[in-house]
Amino acid sequence: MDIYDKLGVKKLINAEGTLTRLGGSLMDQAVLDAMVAASKHFVDLNQLLEKSGEYVADLLGVEAAYVTSGAAAGLVLSTAACITGADPAKIRQLPDLRGLKNEVLIQKTHRNGYDHAVRQVGVTLVEFGMMKETHPWEMKAAINERTVAVVHFPEFDSYRNLPLKEVIAIAKEANIPVIVDASSEIPPVEDLHRYSDMGADLTVFSGGKDICGPQPTGLIAGRRDLIRACAMNASPNYSIGRPLKVGKEEIAGLITALELYLKQDFAAEEQLWEDRVAHIVGALAGISGLNARRVSPGEPGIQPNWIPRVYLDWDETVIPLSRSEVKGRMLRGDPGVAMGASSTGLVVNPQMLQTGEEKIIAQRLHEIFSLLGK
Repeated sequence: MDIYDKLGVKKLINAEGTLTRLGGSLMDQAVLDAMVAASKHFVDLNQLLEKSGEYVADLLGVEAAYVTSGAAAGLVLSTAACITGADPAKIRQLPDLRGLKNEVLIQKTHRNGYDHAVRQVGVTLVEFGMMKETHPWEMKAAINERTVAVVHFPEFDSYRNLPLKEVIAIAKEANIPVIVDASSEIPPVEDLHRYSDMGADLTVFSGGKDICGPQPTGLIAGRRDLIRACAMNASPNYSIGRPLKVGKEEIAGLITALELYLKQDFAAEEQLWEDRVAHIVGALAGISGLNARRVSPGEPGIQPNWIPRVYLDWDETVIPLSRSEVKGRMLRGDPGVAMGASSTGLVVNPQMLQTGEEKIIAQRLHEIFSLLGK
């Protein structure tokens, strides 16, 4: 009996992806071993954070880096760093922003639940652009003497947004730092340095998604001076980031996971995803009323959007089940299967499937749909 059995918590097949609410990802044994080894010694945590950041920066080919307790923590620290720099009086003053710059710009179409991490520093988010499109003049008009940074969420980009390249160019002209939330933007692995190469001042990544490090870890990559300010605002210092604690075990685990990730055969992984998608699509072919197909979703809010997925929709006059009913049946099975949903159908993401789980999913879906789709 493991801890989940003991607590009565149901184990799931993860066909949604690297979602925090499902545990993100699974760690390699080498990562777990590194965490156990790190747990057996005491170290100076500030020194460990400094040295691990230098090591990560060398691995990624960026100017500087810092390990955090997740991507949301990275947004908090990045925002704080842009406000305070290395000024200890400003660091102590947060989240009281009286007399300090206190506005962060964001495209209207980029507003999302994750921007709460930026707002919790005390800043006001100032929207620019409209719901359907954003023009460069709108960002320029939003900049004023209170503007401290602009935050960009590639996950919510669309072809009518102001692209990051233009956001960076306008911000550079106004001497305003750009924070990029790239939590879910890997793969591809090149994104670990691409945003810095483009000129983003701070880029935030999750360590517990495709990198397969400990779930409560993340990375900030960027300018050396701002990374130093992130560290000064972070735990174990008595500052706004004190609650965002990352332990020595998680730091060791993330570094090991990152080393493994950079050595990974990404072409083989992509082929594995394609094979799993093809198996599910093939197993569901021929069921009357059901349309099962491979897609690469491009709509905002689905990342990484180039990973192939199985998309399912159906004629409810032939198969009288709603999306929520099918999703519920899959979740209630043994083991439960967590699936994604769109506005019109259901989605199977192969990214976190383990060996053979695509066969279980295909069989369960076939049982549900074939009984009704005759």
